[in-house]
Amino acid sequence: MSSLILATIARVAVALMLLFSVFLLLRGHDAPGGGFLGGLVAAIGFILYVLAEGPREVRAALRVDPRSIAFVGLAVALVSGLAGLATGAPFLTALWTSFGDVKLGTPVLFDLGVYLVVVGGVLAMVLALEEEVG
Repeated sequence: MSSLILATIARVAVALMLLFSVFLLLRGHDAPGGGFLGGLVAAIGFILYVLAEGPREVRAALRVDPRSIAFVGLAVALVSGLAGLATGAPFLTALWTSFGDVKLGTPVLFDLGVYLVVVGGVLAMVLALEEEVG
């Protein structure tokens, strides 16, 4: 099914959903949200794009295989957990540092890893299903 209205709206909606997903990601280590919810919102945005344009255009827009995105996310989450072990603390211990007013820590890194795993995993499944059907 090809719809000009859906294709036009999808371009704007995907951009807004990706922006909102980044907001949820950055908000999540101090409040509800985080990597999982942000990743789902981003994946839903790309799913809308799949429905509007097809899997070939989504793969072209991503430029990277979704399974690679999930693998990188898994590696990032693992590195955030290993940072605690490097200091002699238990695995997944939160470590924080400050740069002026900005606080950065391993929970943010872990959330980023979860975000990438969710986006990559959901997109890999959806694209595989869509390509099988189409």
